[in-house]
Amino acid sequence: MIERALIFAAGRGMRMRPLTDATPKPLLRAGGKRLIEWHLENLARAGVREVVINTAHLAEQFPAALGDGSRWGLRIHYSYEGPEPLETGGGMLHALPLFGVEPFIAVNGDIFTDFDFSTLPQNLQGLAHLVLVDNPPQHPHGDFALRDGRVFDEPQLTFAGIGVYRPELLEGQAPGKFGIVPILRAAMRTGNVTGEHCRGVWNDIGTPQRLADLDARLRGKAHSL
Repeated sequence: MIERALIFAAGRGMRMRPLTDATPKPLLRAGGKRLIEWHLENLARAGVREVVINTAHLAEQFPAALGDGSRWGLRIHYSYEGPEPLETGGGMLHALPLFGVEPFIAVNGDIFTDFDFSTLPQNLQGLAHLVLVDNPPQHPHGDFALRDGRVFDEPQLTFAGIGVYRPELLEGQAPGKFGIVPILRAAMRTGNVTGEHCRGVWNDIGTPQRLADLDARLRGKAHSL
């Protein structure tokens, strides 16, 4: 069972302004909960016990809102990157000392999904395992292709921002600001990235309108129960 997870929460959320001028994007609410709280609930349900949240923009709001994680049966650690976020690769590298040597889950803090994290591979083959989804309207061409359980650097499906990673993926990387996707592409070329196609609920909450739409759907669902 994978017991540790990283939630990317350091970004400024420029496309979500003005909402993110005062609130980090993962702390915005939909369906009566903060976006990041939906992840915390789902991760705890899947058996995760420790969660690292990387922070930069308005970082002080995360501990104030989420505390130590005990309300979800979790232990939360905060990986502060400074006033400027280190992007996904730099943020992951910065947080690695909190993970040890075992594979861990990583998920973008600004998505909404019903994906069952407990179904992710417990014995990771290769350096990473990525979850891909059907292309949303705002990203029609996709990112990667999936064939026979392997991920290839060809546009077909969209990367969901959910994956399992071995710390070795970042071996030799110097600390600083960099994205994870170029590193994943290099690992794909050596056959070291597996993947799966998720056909459940998945939303990239990239604009205020998408947040409002999600909130309306979740509230409507609650009212129909």
